[in-house]
Amino acid sequence: MGLSSDFDDIRTRKPENIGVFTNPEHELYLKSGPIPKPGPGVCLVHVRATGICGSDVHFWKKGNIGDMVVVGENGLGHESAGVVIDVGDGVTRYKPGELERLLHRPKDLTPCSGDRVALECGIPCMRATCDFCRTGRYNACPDVVFFSTPPYHGTLTRYHLHPEEWLHPLPEKLSFEEGSLLEPLSVALAGIDRSQLRLGDSLVICGAGPIGLVTLLAAHAAGANPITVVDLDTNRLEMAKQLVPRIETVQVTMGEAPKDVAAKIKGVLGCEAKLVFECTGVESSVQSAIYSCRFGGMVFVIGCGKEMQNIPFAYMSAREIDLRFQYRYRDTYPKAIGLVASGLIDLKPLVTHRFSLEEGEKAFQTASDPAARAIKVQILDD
Repeated sequence: MGLSSDFDDIRTRKPENIGVFTNPEHELYLKSGPIPKPGPGVCLVHVRATGICGSDVHFWKKGNIGDMVVVGENGLGHESAGVVIDVGDGVTRYKPGELERLLHRPKDLTPCSGDRVALECGIPCMRATCDFCRTGRYNACPDVVFFSTPPYHGTLTRYHLHPEEWLHPLPEKLSFEEGSLLEPLSVALAGIDRSQLRLGDSLVICGAGPIGLVTLLAAHAAGANPITVVDLDTNRLEMAKQLVPRIETVQVTMGEAPKDVAAKIKGVLGCEAKLVFECTGVESSVQSAIYSCRFGGMVFVIGCGKEMQNIPFAYMSAREIDLRFQYRYRDTYPKAIGLVASGLIDLKPLVTHRFSLEEGEKAFQTASDPAARAIKVQILDD
């Protein structure tokens, strides 16, 4: 049989194409669907690993992030890696895997020899009339399709269609788990680039969640020194110390005054920070970041917080402190792959919990439960 007829047969058989979904009623559930057929320039990917992002939990629990609102059924997930198992017309960069095992042992997909890929999930329009795409700032494309952001379904599904141009070859030495972690690493690398972090810059990282920790790994590789990490949670601060033993940590308490927190940070850091990465988006944490920053320094907000916030405007003005932000990332995946493949950044310790795709609901419950002490929860489909 030829490639297309083989897959037409598989599409009528198991394994089911299940995925994790939510809706405006804040329900979380598994849903089965058909195995899709790739069109021109599109690859069918068997998604082998997907990390649960805070935004996925937020869409489930809250139903929106700013103007991005869950208005219907919405598939979750955008931190993914997998194997190409079918291709549409015109695809030249990737080869699909052998079909024999899929036909005769449909649940044993591990030996599939298709090309291994990481998925970049923000698909811009790339039209010549789009100023952002034309000038290389495609993360700002107003017509971007970002998988898992309403109304677009995410990649937390067994089989996912993805444009060839937005797949990145995954070296054999990188696991699928590491491939899925390239997405949060891309967020950190975008912050490193936009903040213009330099060797020997004094750095504070507010928040030791997944983004804070991957930012720590990237900043360590970039040569920031000294580094202090701040968080409420002892477990996460211990994880930060395990990842980069040379750092110092500051544990804060809920309701502590921002100026008092800043005094503790500066005392441990030994100076005022040239740069602060604020990775929580929490108003009081942003204020603490500002008060811990030196004259002419920068507070770079990576975290996603509430829509309106108060900041110490006069303090920032009198000290020429820059406040900067970022929106997603661009041109980061090749760099991220190289950094991990070379051993400069080790992402493996970030994964603390693993679940099968069929356990997707349990995985989300774990990711949203502080008592679980999860850093990065991964959903795997072997």
